[in-house]
Amino acid sequence: MRVPRFGPAGKPLKYKGKIEGIPKYLRERGLDAFEYQAVYGVKIKEEDAKKLGEEARKYNVKLSIHAPYYINLCSTEQEKLEKSIERVVSSVQAAVWMGAELVVFHPGAYKGLDPSKAFEIFIKSLKEIEDKISVFKEKILLGAETMGKKNQFGSLDEIIKASQEIDILVPVIDWAHLHARDVGALNEPRDFIIVLERIENELGTDVAKNLHCHFTRVEYTQAGERRHHIMSEEDFGPEFRDLAEAIAETGFISTIISESPLLDEDALVMKQILIDVLREKGLLRHS
Repeated sequence: MRVPRFGPAGKPLKYKGKIEGIPKYLRERGLDAFEYQAVYGVKIKEEDAKKLGEEARKYNVKLSIHAPYYINLCSTEQEKLEKSIERVVSSVQAAVWMGAELVVFHPGAYKGLDPSKAFEIFIKSLKEIEDKISVFKEKILLGAETMGKKNQFGSLDEIIKASQEIDILVPVIDWAHLHARDVGALNEPRDFIIVLERIENELGTDVAKNLHCHFTRVEYTQAGERRHHIMSEEDFGPEFRDLAEAIAETGFISTIISESPLLDEDALVMKQILIDVLREKGLLRHS
């Protein structure tokens, strides 16, 4: 059975070198994905992005890029909306330079808007982005992340519905966010399987098989996500083994990015859990 790729959301904790050295470092540790964090602005230079891409291809490390946090594609304020669109476009440009195929982004916030109106603005914004990035010959997918707070646009329903309307949009399932938004919704393998099967049924098998995910344990309140926790803090869910069981049953998901505060260290913990589950089920002979 195919084992999904694993890697960190950002620079590995103990890595001290240049950005282009990260793929080699990750591969030597047994990881094969890296989500470059442009969350405080797309500051990477073209030359550095291209070097990162070259090294990622050399060491077979899959790249993605996380767009800036300062994005609200549901905003009713024209200036904020225009800046949000440009930040996504800039992230796509960086993805082209480095050879990444996916730009992950936070969709936005309701800010008092009716959810249906927020959805309407979101779709209009995505169509504008789609038009602006059509100048690139490379096909870059936009990954709308499921969000962890109830005042944020980005429920599973909204992300799936939007992905049905925009060809270049795919869901990025942040399992901690789903768990927190619905106040502890993911408690057994079946809870994960239901989400994966819904994606397959509504968006197609290819989308489910190539799904890009984020995972960490999470603390939450009635309002949703509060903070991330490391894998060894077992008082907080969700349990990665439950997701591993779901992967073993469905064969879905291609990439899992660790958003644990321990980043690459916990990515390795997650990978080992999945390998153990697959071996227990006779689905994997070699890691």
